[in-house]
Amino acid sequence: MMAVDVGGTFTDVVSVSGGVIRTAKVSTRAGDVDAGVIEGAAELGLAGVSVFNHASTHGLNAIITRALPKVGFLTTLGHRDMLDAGRCWRPAAALTDPSWRRSFGDAARPLVRRYLRRGIRERVKSDGSVFTPLDEAHARAELRVLAQCGVQGVAICLLNAYINGAHERRLRELVCEELGAIPCSLSSEISPLAKEYARASTTVVDAFMKIIYGDYARRLDAGLRAEGFSGQLNFADCTANLIPADDAMEAPFRVVFAGPAAGTMGSAHFGRLIDEPNLLCADVGGTSCDISVVIAGQPFVNTTFELEHDLVVNALSNDISSIGAGGGSLVAISPSGDITVGPGSAGAVPGPACYGRGGTKPTMTDICLLAGLLDPDGFAGGKMKLDPALARRAFEALDTPLSFEHRVRYAWDIGLNNIAEGIFNIAIKHGIDLRDYSLMAFGAAGPLLLPALADLIHVKCVIVPPHPGLFSALGLLSADQAYSMSRSAYTILSPAAAPGIARIYADMEARLRRRLGERADIGIVRSFDGQLMGQTWETPFVPVPAGELTGASIETMIANFHAAYAARNGNRFEAIPVQGVTYRLSAVLRTEKVTYAALPERSGSPLEPIGTSVLRFLGDTEETARIYSRDDLRAGDVIAGPAIIREGLSTTYMTRNQTGRVVRHGAIVIRRTRQGVPA
Repeated sequence: MMAVDVGGTFTDVVSVSGGVIRTAKVSTRAGDVDAGVIEGAAELGLAGVSVFNHASTHGLNAIITRALPKVGFLTTLGHRDMLDAGRCWRPAAALTDPSWRRSFGDAARPLVRRYLRRGIRERVKSDGSVFTPLDEAHARAELRVLAQCGVQGVAICLLNAYINGAHERRLRELVCEELGAIPCSLSSEISPLAKEYARASTTVVDAFMKIIYGDYARRLDAGLRAEGFSGQLNFADCTANLIPADDAMEAPFRVVFAGPAAGTMGSAHFGRLIDEPNLLCADVGGTSCDISVVIAGQPFVNTTFELEHDLVVNALSNDISSIGAGGGSLVAISPSGDITVGPGSAGAVPGPACYGRGGTKPTMTDICLLAGLLDPDGFAGGKMKLDPALARRAFEALDTPLSFEHRVRYAWDIGLNNIAEGIFNIAIKHGIDLRDYSLMAFGAAGPLLLPALADLIHVKCVIVPPHPGLFSALGLLSADQAYSMSRSAYTILSPAAAPGIARIYADMEARLRRRLGERADIGIVRSFDGQLMGQTWETPFVPVPAGELTGASIETMIANFHAAYAARNGNRFEAIPVQGVTYRLSAVLRTEKVTYAALPERSGSPLEPIGTSVLRFLGDTEETARIYSRDDLRAGDVIAGPAIIREGLSTTYMTRNQTGRVVRHGAIVIRRTRQGVPA
């Protein structure tokens, strides 16, 4: 098995064969992403690989940076500005800011400029009946405008098309006649769900992804097979479940957020192996810290997610919160004279000052080098050398009267507190007690920074898994193949509604069975999103009984809704009618997963450090930390802090009041101590 996680800076490739995990890390080629993937895969060898699982931030980065192809947008006449208005929400920080503008609005950086958004004369009513027939002459005239503008794809989202998509399907035929065989996304096919704006933004994102990933997927598949690959190419979706490449490219909006989701899936899988079902997952890279939660062994899944504030995509996704806190987070002085850390980042170019690539601003990486945590001669597996003198010069250049020592010390504390605040926010959002949860620390900088938070956030323990620097890629080898389908239809649940709901499920199941093909024996699970009559927010994933849908089945659905609503919100309102909004089907094909070899127990001589390091600026006094090599660790080893554990692509730091125990599958479990006794 092989998997790749394509980041903006590095491409991480992992291969598992016979229980042995091998890794490769290559630079991501901005203009030729598939070449970097093939290079890393070829380094590990593709002969005999049965599956190749792929996740990427390529499409996500294109949206964030607006490096997007030119796409046209067709909607019902009079509604083309829905992409500018969004849901008319402001973030909490902007409620009193009159200058605030949403990032994707026409006054900022629109995904589709207004002249490319064209209104078409037609109207379908909310019950699916046609109020105004499609004016084909008008539609052709608008398409000729888009042809003159040189659009590379078209997104179509007409009002109420989730009930009746006939006009959208006819428009696609007209697009083909007027513009040729260019990518075209229909909201009624890729996201037949209620709420117009979310459906429209999802359709636009899908059109972008068809253009960005379409040729890329074909080149990637051909390149892998030229190197000897003969297995199944899968793309991960936003829950890190796997979709065969051909299916994924039919609706590629589902893969746009796959990279961050993979780490959550890997954490859930590894947590089951070590009997840790409740996890806070923190992936700390160079620019950001992605925080998510695993409850009772399962990632918390949302029915939508935001790429930017109010830029909504209708796709099942792991609930992930990203904050600007990583190894490359910039240390600066605010106008009021305070030290700040992040959210700006030095990135890969020029990178932290100590990289010697032209960066002059200090970062968290510079702090870790000056503090004695990083090895200047062994960074990134010895591939890079770090310069402490450049890191010191960057801190000395800060415009502040603080002493050099205080600059470094305060920046370290502020950087850690930024991550702690992000973790607290996730805990509050989900209503969980941090003392019941373990913190999974991964990403290249996760094991370096996160154990020091244990005294701030009081989690049960901090877990550093094997290969933390490539743990998200390993997460792709911890997932199953998943197929899903959904459709909206507002329906008050009563026995009389059973035939209509049964027809919706029957139609979706027939379509899903066609996608499953030879796998038709796989069980299909039903659920629905419902709301109390008069509400606007749904309670998702309410179970639906299997078999024929009858009046008794509807009563069970109502009871299931009230139980799910109470579990989610703490109240029951059984006197209020229940309205079904979105009906869902899912099928899961279990796949082979990565296994982590059991470490042998230590025999003979005890674990010995490979050196020591004097730690500065991390506390009130200097202290000496013992340095260990992770390759030397054995199951049952206990390491008392302060200690540093080095490995090829990551470094783990334990404070003086912490103890790390190596468990059977190779993880380091770090707990706080009180007077030498684990807390």
